[in-house]
Amino acid sequence: MKTRTLGRTGLQVPILSFGASSLGQEFRRVTLQDAIASVRVALDCGLNLIDTSPFYGRGMSEVLLGIALRDVPRDQYLLCSKLGRYDLQHFDFSARRVQESVDVTLHRLGTDHLDIMLCHDIEFVEMQQIVDETLPALRQQVKAGKIRFIGFSGYPQKIFPFIADQTEVDCVLSYNQYTLQNTRFADETVPYLQQKGVGVMNAGPFSARLLTNAPLPPWLKEPENVKEAARAAAALCSSRGVEIAKLALQFSLAHEGIATTIAGSANPQNIRNWAQWASEPIDQTLLADVQAIFAPVRNLGHLEGLAKNN
Repeated sequence: MKTRTLGRTGLQVPILSFGASSLGQEFRRVTLQDAIASVRVALDCGLNLIDTSPFYGRGMSEVLLGIALRDVPRDQYLLCSKLGRYDLQHFDFSARRVQESVDVTLHRLGTDHLDIMLCHDIEFVEMQQIVDETLPALRQQVKAGKIRFIGFSGYPQKIFPFIADQTEVDCVLSYNQYTLQNTRFADETVPYLQQKGVGVMNAGPFSARLLTNAPLPPWLKEPENVKEAARAAAALCSSRGVEIAKLALQFSLAHEGIATTIAGSANPQNIRNWAQWASEPIDQTLLADVQAIFAPVRNLGHLEGLAKNN
């Protein structure tokens, strides 16, 4: 698996990382065997940066991930988790909760340190608190040796300069905003982050199944014309003998300014397929044809969190 350097951290991260949200049964029921096999296959395929959160499965993702990693030497993988979001409408970015959350996450994962800890979905709260309270509390956890690098994650592009203009962070994570249909992250934000020396991570290359052949989840917020374009693009790919998911993943991985792209599944075969696709060249003709389908809806998305944070 090809690697890139994550900003100024010095971490060499795989261009494709493993997202453990599916271990929290966010999409379907998952067995312990599914969870363990998925993590082991991800590591075998070189996806040795693993991303999770206490929000995923309300703790289940971290617990199952900890079990799956129990007998794996700690120097064989990098761990990224998050804090601040614990349920759909439960957010707590207070300094007191930072210390508690870090300790609980370490216990669930069965480790003495995290490589990366992110403030999760900060667009849902008053973001000044992240600057004034949450990140300073996280820096104390870095000094205590529990965390190596810190940052934040979210969907609206406005959040990134809001934080990074006021304080230093090591890395950030954007999701569903660097895909075949939506490239706002690269268009508006990645050059700014690179100039700051901030490590750049991208999640959701399939945009919550929008860019796959799987049924769309009922909670998907994208506008109907975006969904229609995605169905047309998927049909075109199928007519050429290619899964749209393959093109979508290869497109996201190709951006040299994005250190890693995170994709998640509790299906080991999906992970094997992704690793294979990552090693193959992208079909430029098909890419151009798919981008033409998406051109009328390019960069259309939805609002997330507080209106003023979008």
